[in-house]
Amino acid sequence: MTNDFIFKKVFGNNKNKGMLIDLLSGILNINIHQIEIKAEVDLERDLIDNKEGILDIEAVIDNGITIDIEMQMQDQYNMTERSLFYWSGLYYNGLKSGGNYKKNNRVVTINILNFDIFKEGPYHEVATIRREYKNKLLTNDLEMHFIQIPKFKKEGSEKENKKLWQWLKFIDGQDEKGVKKAMEENKKVKEASDELEYLTGDEAVRRKAFLREKALKDYVTNMEGAREDGEKIGRKQGQKEGQKEGRKQEKIEIAKKMLKEKMPKDVILKITELNEEEIEKLTKEI
Repeated sequence: MTNDFIFKKVFGNNKNKGMLIDLLSGILNINIHQIEIKAEVDLERDLIDNKEGILDIEAVIDNGITIDIEMQMQDQYNMTERSLFYWSGLYYNGLKSGGNYKKNNRVVTINILNFDIFKEGPYHEVATIRREYKNKLLTNDLEMHFIQIPKFKKEGSEKENKKLWQWLKFIDGQDEKGVKKAMEENKKVKEASDELEYLTGDEAVRRKAFLREKALKDYVTNMEGAREDGEKIGRKQGQKEGQKEGRKQEKIEIAKKMLKEKMPKDVILKITELNEEEIEKLTKEI
């Protein structure tokens, strides 16, 4: 279930909306009566091997809150910026032309992560926009959830939030006793388990899930390799000026690999801190 392709196959299907309602109820700690899942797109489009492709699920609950939920397998070191980007897009698109700002839907992004994004803090964190003055909430229209599975394994307690505990045990899938207990206590978790078993029995689905995971792992490996190459070049320079040149070369090598991965130019500019002229030159070289 930590494979984002499989995650969307299970929870992004309208016939499984009861499962998604139950999962969201556990995450948001509220009762949900209705849900409308955004029209499904063709999962087989280039997203399977597109490292920038996002297999998220968009839905509206109780006609008032827009939800974007995503399972993230690999740390691509841009999770907070990415979550904010998708939140802002949904919020902007939610306001009809000439509409009243105050009638716009709240937007909540939910990121279930198979890695820890924050060193400190609990496994389930919520981010909002607040004023500096006494840390008062400015608006509740923005809400970002970060659920970190490795932290959950260490500190998750069913006493704290039983429904969320049940779902995270199932999604992680490593604790057989915990998964069995969750299925016995929550029929929606059992239904999700049956759906997972059905999907993973399909050879084509298994193949697509494998290709998706391989593509993301290759992406992360390439990025780490670029950083290591840059560090080696920097170390060889030795002296202060050489170190400066080494850092520059490191950025160039990272930029080259990012260009080969066809990452957006604005992302490359931000991460490498090179200028547009330098990026254009590298693009021509490649």
